Amino acid sequence: MTIRLLPPNLVNQIAAGEVVERPASALKELVENAIDADASRIDIVINDGGRSLIVVTDNGCGMTPQELMVAVDRHATSKLPSDDLLDISYLGFRGEALPAIGSVARLTVTSRTAGADTGWYVVVGGGRKDGPVPAPHQRGTRIEVRDIFFATPARLKFMKAAPTELSYAIDAVERLAMAHPDISFTLVADGKQRLNLPAGLTQGDLFDSHLERLAIILGKDFAANAVPVAAEREDIKLYGYIGVPTFNRGNALAQYLFVNGRPVRDRLLAGAVRAAYQDFLAPNRHPYVVLFLDLPQREVDVNVHPAKAEVRFRDAGLVRGLMVGALKHALAEAGHKASTTVANAALAAFQNQGGYGQRPGAYGSTAAYGAAYAMQAPQDYENQGLAEGDSATSLFALAPSAPDATPIEIIEADCRSHPLGVARAQVHETYIVAQTGDGIVIVDQHAAHERLVYERMKASLAEGGIARQMLLIPEVIELDEASAARVAARAPELAELGLVLEAFGGNSIVVREIPALLGDTDAAGLVRDLADDLASVDEALTLKDRLGDVCGTLACHGAVRAGRRLNGAEMNALLRQMEVTPHAGQCNHGRPTYVELKLKDIERLFGRR
Repeated sequence: MTIRLLPPNLVNQIAAGEVVERPASALKELVENAIDADASRIDIVINDGGRSLIVVTDNGCGMTPQELMVAVDRHATSKLPSDDLLDISYLGFRGEALPAIGSVARLTVTSRTAGADTGWYVVVGGGRKDGPVPAPHQRGTRIEVRDIFFATPARLKFMKAAPTELSYAIDAVERLAMAHPDISFTLVADGKQRLNLPAGLTQGDLFDSHLERLAIILGKDFAANAVPVAAEREDIKLYGYIGVPTFNRGNALAQYLFVNGRPVRDRLLAGAVRAAYQDFLAPNRHPYVVLFLDLPQREVDVNVHPAKAEVRFRDAGLVRGLMVGALKHALAEAGHKASTTVANAALAAFQNQGGYGQRPGAYGSTAAYGAAYAMQAPQDYENQGLAEGDSATSLFALAPSAPDATPIEIIEADCRSHPLGVARAQVHETYIVAQTGDGIVIVDQHAAHERLVYERMKASLAEGGIARQMLLIPEVIELDEASAARVAARAPELAELGLVLEAFGGNSIVVREIPALLGDTDAAGLVRDLADDLASVDEALTLKDRLGDVCGTLACHGAVRAGRRLNGAEMNALLRQMEVTPHAGQCNHGRPTYVELKLKDIERLFGRR
């Protein structure tokens, strides 16, 4: 077998296999070049998912005829002036994009610099180049790619359907547009405009300009439920927006991470996001995240992947610690905030129940009618329409702050002064209904109290230990052999969390003390649930490392149960604690603890607006 040098065109095709995976890959490279050329506007045209046509036009600095001819050669770039691979200040620097694309497609590059009298173009097809030739053109560059992979038809068999390839292309452009809100982007696919992203209207404010762009790409719901993130440590800056935990989805596709303006898919950064949200989301739910990490060029290596999709940090621990700390701090600053989409879903459910709403004015003055009805004493309606043996209070327990107990002026003042309002009722002995200044709040009492207990347990543990209370009669619990062994092996660590137990012979466990925060709890159910949790805990990890799993189980058993009747003082105390407790908008599993319905939305349900 003779060793030989490969012909240049074959070398370019091999490079194209690394750089140009699909039309979206070629589009990404071309848009990055336009950004590097200081363009303020980038217009894109795609046909057939990019298979038959990709056109990228920018108003950047342009190229001279001599530069045009060099640009389509391998390893030609203007982005490494110092020949230092650790000092990369541009998105594209490998000098492989244009020759790689030209080796597998029909490529035409037309460009004009600011001071030139005319533009010039060069044509590359299947690796052969012709030009430069004069051509009329405005300042900037226009790159046209036709019949991608015509020179390597086997690659066409691996392409997806046109709509799928188009979705990849749109995603690539959106990611770059997120990082550059000062640049205008448009994308037309098969004659239909799919993206229109004007340059940021907010000048000089990085946060606002990014949020404007993100609201267009990710939707208004993201903007309404986004929490700002800003942190800095040792010349490393982190900023962006993250969604509140109750605003989540079933996959990680809505997590966008950028390093020095470059979109990346990095396992270290994705792991830091998971670590920050581990106390707030179930394992199968994922948050919305858009984060930008800026650090000195020499602290990150972007030359570890042909598509520049991965990076390597000099101090990975510092970056991860900054991210986890900043995200947890931002979530704590959000307080009890819950997703607005929860309320929207509730309203949509009401609207789909058959449409019984009255037209506006059906009762004359609707405001006067509603006020008159509300001021009637609830006992006037007690037991009306109920079956024999039923009690109205079993379904609707009135709080002491109802209109017949407290002057309406005091109630309205309290509603305005508290974000979660004042408790007015308990429904089905599970949900607290509170009145706010401009609507109502419905609270799941068990989920809300579970979060409160969990946060108090974490705080107690951080302060040196969780207070314990001794059982008057130790409780003996029977488990299977494997579960009993797991629980007994972790007894010293469980004691730090306030649960004192020990092996009691055979498959039995005896519980002697429980965390004081749990009060009167089901010790047997608690230990069985903990045994199930411990089955998924790596033996090398301490329970403190898995605080979310273990304390979550403890908190669940110590929380107010659904079905327990609360009086007005207890309901209001729960609301006040939620207002001052971080992360009170969701339980430990990421479910919302309350739903807020604005009065204007309720009025729309009944045709009052």
